[in-house]
Amino acid sequence: MRRRGAFIALMVAALVGASATPSGAAAPAYRYHFLNPGGQPRLTETVPVNVVFLGYEPGQVGKAAFTGELAKKYEPVVRSRLSYDVVEKLGITYKYDYKLKYTDRAYEDKFFQQLSKLAKPAPLTQYQTAYNAQPEGVLDVTANHTIDGPSVEKWLAFHPPAGVDTRRNTVFFINWYGRADFKFHVYTKTGEPDPDTGYDFGANRESRKMIAWGGTTADDEENGLGATRRVWFHDLSAGPEAKTVNYDVTNPDVDGDDEPDYRMPPIWEYRAGGFRAPGALAGDLGKITRYVALNLLMTTSPLYPVELPTAEPPRSINIDSNTYEGWPGVDASRQYMTPRLVVDELSELRWRNKLDYDNQDFALDTKNRQCYDGFEAGVSCYPDSGLPSDANLFLYNRDNLARTKDDGRKVDYELPVFNYVLPPDVDPSLLGFADDDWATGDQSYVFNFLSQSIVESGYGLSTTTIHEVGHHLGLSHPHDGYDSETGTDYGPSGATFFVWVGDESNSMMSYIDVNWDFSQFDRDNSDRFLTAAYWEAANRLAATVPAGKAGKVRGDLTKADALLGLSKAAFAKHEYRAAYALADSAYGKVVAAAKKAGVDPNSAAKAMAAEAQADRGKSDLHSPHEFIDTLEGPRALP
Repeated sequence: MRRRGAFIALMVAALVGASATPSGAAAPAYRYHFLNPGGQPRLTETVPVNVVFLGYEPGQVGKAAFTGELAKKYEPVVRSRLSYDVVEKLGITYKYDYKLKYTDRAYEDKFFQQLSKLAKPAPLTQYQTAYNAQPEGVLDVTANHTIDGPSVEKWLAFHPPAGVDTRRNTVFFINWYGRADFKFHVYTKTGEPDPDTGYDFGANRESRKMIAWGGTTADDEENGLGATRRVWFHDLSAGPEAKTVNYDVTNPDVDGDDEPDYRMPPIWEYRAGGFRAPGALAGDLGKITRYVALNLLMTTSPLYPVELPTAEPPRSINIDSNTYEGWPGVDASRQYMTPRLVVDELSELRWRNKLDYDNQDFALDTKNRQCYDGFEAGVSCYPDSGLPSDANLFLYNRDNLARTKDDGRKVDYELPVFNYVLPPDVDPSLLGFADDDWATGDQSYVFNFLSQSIVESGYGLSTTTIHEVGHHLGLSHPHDGYDSETGTDYGPSGATFFVWVGDESNSMMSYIDVNWDFSQFDRDNSDRFLTAAYWEAANRLAATVPAGKAGKVRGDLTKADALLGLSKAAFAKHEYRAAYALADSAYGKVVAAAKKAGVDPNSAAKAMAAEAQADRGKSDLHSPHEFIDTLEGPRALP
């Protein structure tokens, strides 16, 4: 760390020296190389994407048909702004560098021998049984096996085929079917129960048996890889399974919205007379690469602005939990919340911020209960507001926000979390959601729900809090996102129903409930977003420095310019944490310059934020609850 710090200092000095005015010369108007006062960042990355076909032959998955589905580049946008007809780009451009690899027989023999060793005999899942019950299926699943998904990910991460660097984004498409040693199988992830209830979804729910897995970090507490790798595998010879409903080869519309749902069946259904024509396989794997692996896991768009609704980027964040205790005889904030876990997990995401947690209990008063009941029933409790019943909880808590503020000026940002703990006779329809401000698409408050029925389903408040605060900090689900080339925001329905498979990754943002960590992909994306956010904050603040003060602050601004150059270089080299740290340091230099020039950074930032908000305006076409988090996917069998 000391060597890297010294190197950065030398590079900054060199760049500043190269830009300095010679002694005695007239001072010309300074031209920055990277700092762009009032403008956006200019971050670019050529993203390596390895795609390994393990058990698929070129004749099954043709290169032209596969690559025909792929995008050439991607520009992230703030997804919440799209509801207000605003396309807000981050100033990031990814260009994809695809490398395709078809494994040879020796590698396949070695890998499938490993799968055989890991496979444990198990009863058929109810989804495999449901598949067998359909006359349309081309075969019957027999003698099921379970295979530990993290073990497979680790093997692939450290035993890739020659020429594949799994430190870079790598998708393994696996097909075991057709070999003499094939076993029907599903992947599992167990041993990480809900911290508040002790319920292990991975062990106890058949709907958590999977066909894909990946994204585990080096330091994951349960399954850490030990070194940073970026692997996600997908296996159509596993299952059939619940999450993508690929056990149903009979009904075109499986979610009941009167629209056919596109899904990838088990590999043996790609045949004449099967669910899908064999010629569709290459295109289907291309769709999974683009619309799941890239758009939703590896190079995503943020749900909300990552800079948070503060005047300046915050250094300290308080998870300001407020619990409406309405379950008689139960102290839910004590019994069903694990604050240390909440802080630890979120700190892994926002590692340069100081995070802490506190909670206040409140009674679930009459007006608040009326707003909650109206929220569930579709009845507004603020009819004069002009907003629908979906805004009930936002409006009530906005009106009563002052009483929840308990940290004063101790922290830069109090992140408001409201826990609704309902009586035993109330059965909430949601686990939680991260709302916006109903005006611009900025994030506002986090809402979590708890009741006897939710606890009996296996959930407490901790994991919902981590998930929803993850949204508030900018992360999307791994089953919904944005496609840059088409400008489409999409989720798991209709033509993109198959993207449910993105949940089968080691991400706190999924609905799979078998882990409570942020994935390596989550961390990468957050660091990239924050790099852009701090660069843009530096640009905005630099624009407020009066021209007449340029000579007084040039040293700080040229250092900021140099730091941004180093940040851009680190970003291009996939060193996302270094890029974020350097952009943060550059912003600090601009703050120093602003103060020397007599500019209050906080006041200047507030004025610019107000101007930007006025420019964005309002929209009547708002539906923030596209992102609401339900208890269980509606497709699961009873």
